[in-house]
Amino acid sequence: MKLIIADSNDIVRVGLRTILSSDKFTQIIGEATNNDDLVEQIKNFETDIVLIDYTSAGFTIDVIPKVLNSNKNVKFIAITPEQSANVVVDALRSGVMSYIKKDCDIPEILSSVKETGSGNKFFCGQILESIQRAEVNVEDLDFDSFTCEPVLLSEREVEIITLIAEGYTNTQIAELLHLSPHTINTHRKNIMGKLGTKNTAGIVMYAVKTNLVSPNKFLFAGES
Repeated sequence: MKLIIADSNDIVRVGLRTILSSDKFTQIIGEATNNDDLVEQIKNFETDIVLIDYTSAGFTIDVIPKVLNSNKNVKFIAITPEQSANVVVDALRSGVMSYIKKDCDIPEILSSVKETGSGNKFFCGQILESIQRAEVNVEDLDFDSFTCEPVLLSEREVEIITLIAEGYTNTQIAELLHLSPHTINTHRKNIMGKLGTKNTAGIVMYAVKTNLVSPNKFLFAGES
């Protein structure tokens, strides 16, 4: 995936470049420090993803629809210090596909790029929590895209669904997969969003329905 980092802060760009360079599937083709710089780079280079802090100096949210009007194939991931649900809604309306925070775990940042590059929305755990706490119109968040048929799940998400259905806790799953509990929690919330469920029971039902686990596991669980 060919990616441009768009942020006016030198230290932030260096940090993101270091993190993303560890992913062999991601190629950083440019770094933009303002709106005009970003538009020019996208004109000159074939771009798959833009990782942007549109709240940083030199950028505005208007640059996102401006780019998409001329290149609909570019996918935007917002990475900002802000996590207000209303801010997220405004970003989605402008064309942002995924949203994470600057203090997210490294695995979450890498996952956001991987999932977005695959055509899936990705919200980090903190963003999802702020959305759930706020009274936001469901249509504004376009949750239909999370529950389309067939459900688009990554290999990691299928793996986590299976472990949840088998009764493992977030902490146990994190240990098994060598990830942080916070990252597992983020995956869990993204999974619930995609499946259109609000609890673990819905995840288990999906796992049984799609034969990820055998229903016999639950039918005979109480027998000694």
